[in-house]
Amino acid sequence: MTGSHQTLALVLFSVFVAVTLGITTWVSRHRHGSAEEFYAGGRLFSPLENGFAIAGDYMSAASFLGISGLIALYGYDGMLYSVGFLVAWLLVLLLVAELVRNCGRFTLADVVAARMAERPVRIAAGTSSVAVSVLYLVAQMVGAGSLVALLLGGSSEAARSWTVIGVGALMVIYVTLGGMRATTWIQIVKAVLLMAGTIALTVLVLLRFHGDVNSLLSTAAERSGHGRGFLAPGLRYGGDWTARLDFISLGLALVLGTAGLPHILSRFYTVPTARAARRSVVWSIGLIGGFYLMTIVLGFGAAALIGPDEVRASNASGNTAVPLLALDLGGGAGSTGGIVLFAVVAAVAFATILAVVAGITLASSASVAHDLYTSLRRRHAKQYSEVAVARVAAAGIGAAAIGLGLLARDLNVAFLVGLAFAVAASANLPVLLYSLFWRKFTTRGAVWSVYGGLIPAVLLVLVSPVVSGSPESLFPGVDFHLFPLQNPGAVSIPLGFLAGWIGTATSTEPPDEARHAETEVRSLTGAGAV
Repeated sequence: MTGSHQTLALVLFSVFVAVTLGITTWVSRHRHGSAEEFYAGGRLFSPLENGFAIAGDYMSAASFLGISGLIALYGYDGMLYSVGFLVAWLLVLLLVAELVRNCGRFTLADVVAARMAERPVRIAAGTSSVAVSVLYLVAQMVGAGSLVALLLGGSSEAARSWTVIGVGALMVIYVTLGGMRATTWIQIVKAVLLMAGTIALTVLVLLRFHGDVNSLLSTAAERSGHGRGFLAPGLRYGGDWTARLDFISLGLALVLGTAGLPHILSRFYTVPTARAARRSVVWSIGLIGGFYLMTIVLGFGAAALIGPDEVRASNASGNTAVPLLALDLGGGAGSTGGIVLFAVVAAVAFATILAVVAGITLASSASVAHDLYTSLRRRHAKQYSEVAVARVAAAGIGAAAIGLGLLARDLNVAFLVGLAFAVAASANLPVLLYSLFWRKFTTRGAVWSVYGGLIPAVLLVLVSPVVSGSPESLFPGVDFHLFPLQNPGAVSIPLGFLAGWIGTATSTEPPDEARHAETEVRSLTGAGAV
């Protein structure tokens, strides 16, 4: 990229970082240090504000960069990510939002512990939440590295690494200084910027083809090298039984995983009532639905105007398809319009990454402090405040995410998020649904459900082609893969539900009917909700 590209994009990056740091500093002067303020922003946000923040939290680098790139490379099969991410919200709206807001205070473990022995349940749920969050954070770090590598011409690995470190440092600052209130406003600003940028690009793509969607799709198919097969199922997931099973596994993970994501569940606690939580989800569905429809246009637009070969040459996983599309739509390399549009899109993508990592880091640090620390600390040891522990945890989680982000920098960000969704659906969703709807569920069932989904999901990823055995693996030079699927969801999600049932069936502890009845009334009516 030319020096003018770099200069303008870096100026816009700097402006967004300065604005968000200003928001964080302003909020830090007005906070009073309570756990409710740090974790939930004082529960003062309106459904509209929280709906925009949820959308800002959910529309990540995987959505903006990864999905569009997969569509540009694989056509119809890449589009399956958009469908899965969107359909997942119906499950959240119908089963989770209102009930979680009524039953919990700050984290997923609050909901489960309402009717179980607290210590083992909080340790299990807190461990799972941190694992999911770190996986999700890695995807955002990879997106940041890809973006800056493109900006600098892909020549500087050092710049890419320093970008990942810089994003990690910024997210720690946002969380430790501003808590949930600063994080929420950063996400709202980011959602507005992302929607505006996506709408502008979509309009420009459609104008290039005079509003003729058929022409757009036909051109994309012609340039793909696969003809009409580009617009049909099977290019990525249709080769053999393994690829087809991988597709089923991915679909299960995407549709079921959202309801188990810690940073999404924590957003329901920032509004005053369960009704406000449900209205927040309605607002977010409208924003997210429109956004994912537009990513389909952008993906096929990149295939038609840039071509899969050029996209793959820039980044093997397709993470830079949208910035390249913006450059072409603005008039091409060297043109003023191309430079401006490329810089704006790069800045919006960078804003997307910063906002999402702040939300994920806050949710995972809350799990460490509110669930793990309070459960594991010794009764007579010196006790630090939860908020202080959460701030230290944010720094530790940031360091872990930086290290893993540097390791996984060549993987597609949407694919990495698919793994995080699989772990969330395997470990968090079973225990959440059992706790809310199964009268006979016990503490052993809860603990077994979490570990019975979490451990298989993580182990299957470690022995899958994601880590070794193929040129696209984390370690391409070795081969110790035993599991043929890239996404473990088809195996680990049923195991999570099965482990919860077996744990409950073999438990010597009788189910607490009274606490279940109390939880049921509270979840459905809001009586006694915090």
